[in-house]
Amino acid sequence: MLFFKPTYVFNDITGITVRFLKKKHIRGIILDIDNTLTTHNNPIPQKSSIDWLTRVKKAGIKLIIVSNNKPPRVEPFARLLDLDYVANGRKPLTYGINEAVKRLGENKCDIAAIGDQIFTDIMGANLAGVRSCFVYPLEPETSLPFRIKRTLEKPLLPSRKQIIREV
Repeated sequence: MLFFKPTYVFNDITGITVRFLKKKHIRGIILDIDNTLTTHNNPIPQKSSIDWLTRVKKAGIKLIIVSNNKPPRVEPFARLLDLDYVANGRKPLTYGINEAVKRLGENKCDIAAIGDQIFTDIMGANLAGVRSCFVYPLEPETSLPFRIKRTLEKPLLPSRKQIIREV
């Protein structure tokens, strides 16, 4: 069960402040795309995500995308944000996350992975030995495979009472 438990819980990515990241000594961040930075399969990041990325970059925190999606989905999105990426990340397997750690050039203890899915993002981060930040999905997915996955995740989801709120 510990592999399914996130280190930190946030309502969405904008709740993760630079102040929080600095306080927790996080110097590198591994990002998911779908329902973390934008809605599922949307090629355009949300404005709030762009603003958040700008603040984090300005603070000197390194960023990289790790997605289970194929390069035609990930590469243009990453290019738009001027971020390095690992496509076909195979989360929850540790391949993509370990590659991202290597590219970030930071110790695992100084890295956090952010994502909206327990069975891929959170489990993958925990298995790879980096801190995991769960964010609630930006919107519900409608496809049958995602509805099944979300139903199976439900008993493992952190309570909204666990959300970290900083002033």
